[in-house]
Amino acid sequence: MGDHHGICSQHCSPGTLEQGKIVGQKAPFKLKDIWALRVRLQMEKRVRELALFNLGIDSKLRGCDLVSLKVRDVCHGDQVASRAMVTQHKTQRPVQFEITPAAREAVQAWIKQAKLKSEDFLFPSRIHDSPHLGTRQYARILEGWVEELGLDPTDYGTHSMRRTKATLIYRRTKNLRAVQLLLGHSKLESTVRYLGIEVDDALEISEQTEI
Repeated sequence: MGDHHGICSQHCSPGTLEQGKIVGQKAPFKLKDIWALRVRLQMEKRVRELALFNLGIDSKLRGCDLVSLKVRDVCHGDQVASRAMVTQHKTQRPVQFEITPAAREAVQAWIKQAKLKSEDFLFPSRIHDSPHLGTRQYARILEGWVEELGLDPTDYGTHSMRRTKATLIYRRTKNLRAVQLLLGHSKLESTVRYLGIEVDDALEISEQTEI
């Protein structure tokens, strides 16, 4: 499956838990940063990066799952689907995600430009011995985006992409169960830790959420 397996845990771990606080957890992007980067990528016709960014935000996938997507994972025939499902490498559990119109348009443009076929990896590697973009390459691309936005690279990582939409959904709805499903977590406690919310707050919300 390429070069991501050996380093998946390095870039796909959201942080370690020390004394109840998550250390090394990366910040989600703010809406203004998302739109600023989208506009830049569009204006500069950076088609691959725009597809990678938009799909990364929408899918909420770990980096190792995002870079190993195939065209057929996100397409129905020759059209990008509005929803997709993949099996996560880390948990071997399936997870569904939406692909919004902006992301569909960006991915469709990239598939056309790169002349990708159904069985091809969506983001082929430019390195000869790797079939698809590696997690290290993805991390470097993201670091470039962060620097272009004038943000501190130490605050952001590939997990910022995974956390961004999940955090926005939680803030708007306070629905932990929905976020748990979208992230593909098996335990609600994992979602609580991942979002970095207070346990008392989480329990109060959880008590009010009928499942």
